[in-house]
Amino acid sequence: MTNTMRAIEISTPGGPDVLNLCAREVPKPGPGEVLIRVAYAGVNGPDIHQRKGLYRAPADASDLPGLEVSGHIAALGPNASCLSEGDAVCALLPGGGYAEYATAPAVHCLPVPRGMSLKMAAALPETFFTVWSNVFMAGGLKAGQIFLVHGGTGGIGSTAIQLASRFGARVFATAGSDEKTVLCESLGAERGINYKTEDFVQVMREVGRADLILDIVGGAYIQRNVKALKTEGRLQMIAFQTGAKAEIGFGEVMLRRLTLSGTTLRPQSITAKSAIADQLRAQVWPLLDAGRIAPVMDRTFPMEDAAAAHKALEADHIGKITLAINEGGTS
Repeated sequence: MTNTMRAIEISTPGGPDVLNLCAREVPKPGPGEVLIRVAYAGVNGPDIHQRKGLYRAPADASDLPGLEVSGHIAALGPNASCLSEGDAVCALLPGGGYAEYATAPAVHCLPVPRGMSLKMAAALPETFFTVWSNVFMAGGLKAGQIFLVHGGTGGIGSTAIQLASRFGARVFATAGSDEKTVLCESLGAERGINYKTEDFVQVMREVGRADLILDIVGGAYIQRNVKALKTEGRLQMIAFQTGAKAEIGFGEVMLRRLTLSGTTLRPQSITAKSAIADQLRAQVWPLLDAGRIAPVMDRTFPMEDAAAAHKALEADHIGKITLAINEGGTS
């Protein structure tokens, strides 16, 4: 292993073309950390916001983008005894995934599911940590409850549909075309809702309204979500694609005892994310090992084409986009 590696850095806040190939020192794993030789890196919405200068990396994290990777353990830091060199893992990172090597807390690493490629495994951590923590841990979704997720064919939405339906919820999902609503239904949704031609509030009223809504849209959707919730329903916000501000009638929130909440994953403590990993390992990884669920994949780009990957993520796409780091090729 050399002392330097290839990486993708953000030269200055801006569009996709500010992502530049560079040389960096290989990071050293600290206490409780591992060094991963990265095979593939996931490309996610927070990477876009960081590139634009809207989502600053934590002070103790790498300035390089990339919050999830797959690969093999290259070295162990002190007190990282739960893993061994050579183990195939996928990992949630605080940053630094767009590089040939990256460090991660050992407790944020999960085994590559049985029979799954490293390419697909790189698409697991960010969405599965986010969905599990918001839908099940914070949102408290139970079997038989009605669940609505917006953006059903994206990485978050496709994961949420699969997990919620496998754990017995009645799942509804919005998407931007009839073809995409069909995909939502093939993943386990009872009904896909084309938001361009249908009113999701009316659809949810017809089925008794939602116990839980997971929203990535924000803006005008926030008040509409309130109207789509049943009494004592919960709204979980995790992103604001159309804006973080909205006018809400809190009289309705109070009268129907609604809960409006939201989280971001990256700033949470190592301990908090470790607790999510433990639940995923026990309750979700057996489903992945058995092939009962899997990430929906879009495309893979070579590392040096990170700008094209960002353009693809910001355009119309379905499922997850990844970068090939130490295992080349596209698909």
